[in-house]
Amino acid sequence: MPKLELQKQKPVIISVGGSMIVPNGGPDVEFLSRLKEFVLGIVEQDWRVILVSGGGKTARHYIDAADGVRGDEIDPEDLDWLGIHCTRLNGHLLRTIFREHAYPVVIKDPRQTPEEWDEEVLIAAGWKPGWSTDYVACRIAERLEVVNVVNFSNVDYVYEEDPRKNPDAKSLDAVDWKTYRGMVGDDWHPGKSAPFDPVASRFCEENGMRVAMIGSLERVKGLFENGEFEGTLMG
Repeated sequence: MPKLELQKQKPVIISVGGSMIVPNGGPDVEFLSRLKEFVLGIVEQDWRVILVSGGGKTARHYIDAADGVRGDEIDPEDLDWLGIHCTRLNGHLLRTIFREHAYPVVIKDPRQTPEEWDEEVLIAAGWKPGWSTDYVACRIAERLEVVNVVNFSNVDYVYEEDPRKNPDAKSLDAVDWKTYRGMVGDDWHPGKSAPFDPVASRFCEENGMRVAMIGSLERVKGLFENGEFEGTLMG
């Protein structure tokens, strides 16, 4: 299994896929309860945590609705803003859940992330058109001089091919940025299906950052227990 050493003197940055928060039809209360228990558990071990929330099915429903009415007439920037506002709604949900432990404001601009704060948990969400929450997480990491980021979503591995098209596609324990970018391209747009945002991937490559792609909360726990995880190490 791949290994990733997290720096306890730095906050751990976890990009939480919106598909985990809102898988379909509404927020997953059972998952959110387990996430709260896990985060507060590592907080008790003196970790500080930044959670960056994605948009999930809420974003997909709104984007599909707008596209269904407007079709080709729709401005892609409007689609992006729909997704961004959904990430912020999910972010406020997380901040509410962690209220007694969280920085009081959901961070929307990664450049405005405080370098120091008193609370154990900080919540961030979408920024502006053209940038995904993967990118926001990596921009926060770069600002705070954190080199390793955890990407926690419903994607368990990076695969050599799309497993939805080829059920026999091989999963990868590790992939370098050049190879990964060759697989997914360089462009990002609202609703793009890729394990990790190509624009964020370029940013990580340029800044010497690594990302742990992990597909379940139990596997994230393993990372904190022994530095090993089931998933893909990117970088």
